[in-house]
Amino acid sequence: MNNSNYSNALPNPITEDDIANYLANTPDFFERHAELLSSVQLNSPHSPRTVSLQERQALLLREKIKQLEARIMDMIRNGNDNMLLSDKLLQWARTLFLHDDPLTLPELMAADLAEQFTVPQVGIKVWGVRPAYASAPFAQGVSNDTKSFVSSLTEPFCGMNTGLDTVNCLPDPKSVASLAMLPLRPGPLGSTAPAFGLLVLASPDAHRFNSAMGTDFLARLAELASAALSPLR
Repeated sequence: MNNSNYSNALPNPITEDDIANYLANTPDFFERHAELLSSVQLNSPHSPRTVSLQERQALLLREKIKQLEARIMDMIRNGNDNMLLSDKLLQWARTLFLHDDPLTLPELMAADLAEQFTVPQVGIKVWGVRPAYASAPFAQGVSNDTKSFVSSLTEPFCGMNTGLDTVNCLPDPKSVASLAMLPLRPGPLGSTAPAFGLLVLASPDAHRFNSAMGTDFLARLAELASAALSPLR
């Protein structure tokens, strides 16, 4: 028999995968060969020395426990932050619905929103109002293009100030670096009805309002503001 035929006659060699599969499917192997566990030496993940298999497993478990503890602390912090936001939102809503003068409501809404949520600038515009309110500052100075643009927003817009006309409803438009634009429209959250107003939150900090931030909370603000301003229409 030549060497080529001899090589072909050899069985397939055992691979690492074969060994791994065998150990995975034979859980009592190490019960019968417990001495192997104490003799296995592995590199430590934290130093150049070698450690036993048991010690390596203990190190890995400690790392996982630390990661879980960090995640739990993050969840607790997020829960506390959400609770504080909810409390502020309720306080703001309470102020709005206890106010009985529609004419001064937009100004109160903006001032209290700025105070409750520490927003440097807040502006409100409302259009299509009743004749009694048509000459009020909040009902003036809104172009048809702006109205169409606001109505096209299906959710709050957050991002950099790119020179949009909507900043003109703010006390100091030139200082705005980032802003959130909240369309005000009738109906529940998710309504696609044409907008009847705009709520603008602005900051000189370019990162305060950005395109990556969530808008669920802002959508709730817009829903409450829309409901509170409905007597103007």
